[in-house]
Amino acid sequence: MLLENKKVILAISGGIAAFKAAEIASMLRKRGAEVKCIMTEHATNLITPLTMREISGNPVAVSMFGDTPEFNVEHIALAQWADIFVIAPATANIIGKITGGIADDMLTTTVMATTAPVLIAPAMNSNMYLNPIVQENLRKLKEYGYTIIEPACGHLACGTTGIGRLPEPAEIVDHIELTACCTHTLKGKNVIVTGGGTQEAIDPVRFIGNHSSGRMGFALAKAAVLAGANVTLVAGVSTLPTPLGVIRRIDVTSTYEMKNAVDQYYEDCDLVIKAAAVADYRVSHPAQNKIKKSEETLSLEMEKNPDILYGLGQRKTHQTLVGFAAETVNVLEYGMAKLKKKNLDLLVANDVSAEGAGFQSNTNIATLIFPDGSMEKLNKMEKYELAAIIIDRAAAILTQKNTSA
Repeated sequence: MLLENKKVILAISGGIAAFKAAEIASMLRKRGAEVKCIMTEHATNLITPLTMREISGNPVAVSMFGDTPEFNVEHIALAQWADIFVIAPATANIIGKITGGIADDMLTTTVMATTAPVLIAPAMNSNMYLNPIVQENLRKLKEYGYTIIEPACGHLACGTTGIGRLPEPAEIVDHIELTACCTHTLKGKNVIVTGGGTQEAIDPVRFIGNHSSGRMGFALAKAAVLAGANVTLVAGVSTLPTPLGVIRRIDVTSTYEMKNAVDQYYEDCDLVIKAAAVADYRVSHPAQNKIKKSEETLSLEMEKNPDILYGLGQRKTHQTLVGFAAETVNVLEYGMAKLKKKNLDLLVANDVSAEGAGFQSNTNIATLIFPDGSMEKLNKMEKYELAAIIIDRAAAILTQKNTSA
């Protein structure tokens, strides 16, 4: 879990979106974090400290002068304890007080005392959020080094529609991960990741495709972002949301479209991870209109699609190339042959017929194959865990190349 052993202060101010704090705390704990909550007095009118205590598993700090403080100097102890400090929701009032250096309650006093990264998630009425005073306060906080999680647009509690909604808890937790877990092993590197499956048209309503969900490719894109890379995600057909921090997502349908998208950014990239499941063949002459069901059999003339990864290997100069081999038999033999033929720096081989591996699964089982013939066998794990290992090995290859250059 990405947030394993991370210590998160979740501070809650008195906005109507305070009820979402319960889900944020729950998600943080499910991702391995230890959570302690601070609430303003106004927040306790919207969600109870008891609720947050039960969900976080820790006492909740509200008053500066409680009868049974957890620490001798509680705000200092909490400030020093935190790996990351999150204020969600952050009202205009709290934002204004922090900007002005006012520390008159547990929340503002603790945030003034912490040296941990601070994330602020504003949530309020649209007019309040767009008020030039609030905007100037947010600008100043950014200059001071605080991270502002931009509010969402939509229906607000006051009955209007516009900007000012607190983002969904999952998005806030993704921001926390991005801040707390960045390794910088690929800092400044340009990375292309392909994911998902491609489809080749038979007629306007039918196609040839595969069962790829895109989970592995999207996990790799997220892992590359958390390694500090500038990530371009070339996505085949997939309904998955874009991982937070990806600078560019290009959606494609066919293999030719994917090739063109990768080629567009290849020269300036440092690392390509080709995890997409592309169609090897396409229909030579797709029908312009829907093919009617008139015969017992239907014959389609197929022609070979371009081999994207082979082409990249032929043109490789400084780039590091990582490929995937999804096989059902002779996995390692076919994988080694593919690595050599396509001039790869690393190949991830997996048996998609094995239980807990392959398409549509949340887990994967893989063997990493290197050009010198060495192999690293990995047991079944979540696809993100595998993605993090692949990114780590690719970063090491990049470092070695730069050192020997």
